Amino acid sequence: MDFPPVNGSTPQPTGGPWFDLIDPRQSGWMRVLLIFVPVAAGCQFAGASPVVLFITSALAVIPLAGLMGEATEQLAHRVGTGLGGLLNATFGNAAELIIALFALFRGLDDIVKASLTGSIIGNLLLVFGVALFAGGLKYPVQRFNRTAAGIGSTMMALAAIGLVVPAIFHALLDEGDVPDTTMLFLEHHVSVGISLILLGAYGLTLVFSLVTHKDLYNPNDDGATTHHGGPPWTPRKGIVVLLGATLLVAWMSEILIDAVEDTGHAIGLTPVFMGVIIVAIVGNAAEHSTAVLMAMKNRMDLAVGIALGSALQIALFVAPVLVLASYLRGGEPMDLLFSTFEVAAVILAVLLARMVAEDGESNWLEGAMLVMMYALLAVVFFYMPGHATLHQIANPTASAPNSPAGQ
Repeated sequence: MDFPPVNGSTPQPTGGPWFDLIDPRQSGWMRVLLIFVPVAAGCQFAGASPVVLFITSALAVIPLAGLMGEATEQLAHRVGTGLGGLLNATFGNAAELIIALFALFRGLDDIVKASLTGSIIGNLLLVFGVALFAGGLKYPVQRFNRTAAGIGSTMMALAAIGLVVPAIFHALLDEGDVPDTTMLFLEHHVSVGISLILLGAYGLTLVFSLVTHKDLYNPNDDGATTHHGGPPWTPRKGIVVLLGATLLVAWMSEILIDAVEDTGHAIGLTPVFMGVIIVAIVGNAAEHSTAVLMAMKNRMDLAVGIALGSALQIALFVAPVLVLASYLRGGEPMDLLFSTFEVAAVILAVLLARMVAEDGESNWLEGAMLVMMYALLAVVFFYMPGHATLHQIANPTASAPNSPAGQ
């Protein structure tokens, strides 16, 4: 059954044919990549090499994540501002969460943490930077809501502190000659406590943005969606597409994560670089393109909201959920103890993004600076000889949660 029109408007179209889902003329060039969904499935059944499986599944995830985003946006547009905003907040980073969950339950904690770091710095530096650069080439000065951007960057500072505190706590325990077993016990409890606080902060941001200050985050934008044109979808179509795309993302994510380690070894990339750069870009590619398109249309509130909002959701929602979910897998749970450079990269990204956003204006040079900062960090991650958290550095005999030595 279709929902009634929102706000008493005239009846809306019931939605175009299902073919528009794969028609790049209506939905954008990324839909062409949907061909890699059956290609990746065929390669899996044919026993192709890990590199081929990784590449094809990664290319398949990109348009599927875009479909999830568009289905969420279409449903949000039909059910109204409050419920629609909650829907966007819930499914906004579903693709990244699904990929991370598959890696988590395979004991690939290093890649999970690296992908979280990569998603945060990728949104704050790469997405934000490319959007400002692309928009700035067309418009000399672009303006956006400085209050909303300031609140988002302040919440990101809270999230960055949440990453720093476990490292400081670990250093204090290390100086006090605390036994390894006690240190692990305390660090996991600290991580759980911080995760609950971050989830609480995320809940407060939802109340702020969807209830008490919703006008601040929903400027009058002529009712247009952030995605490509075409007639509105029916709720049934939106639900079917969202569920179907979610299941396919889960399947492609399983293929991708199964091949990620062997692919890294084959092409000479460390797990940290694969997580921070490659996996993070794959999971965020659809949102990246949307933010850039909005900036080029001078819809900067949407572009900035996508970049900062996605980073905020990763830090305040996805990361804590993964920590709590790790207690369901058995063995040693995941903590929030990131490597020193990962913590430094997040802090630097938050500081630079805040400096750019605080005046409510942007130009192409500010975008270029953000992108160059991302490239600088990527170079360091590329040449890092390996990935070790502070706990692993202090306890070199510690092993992965599912390894024989760790049991």
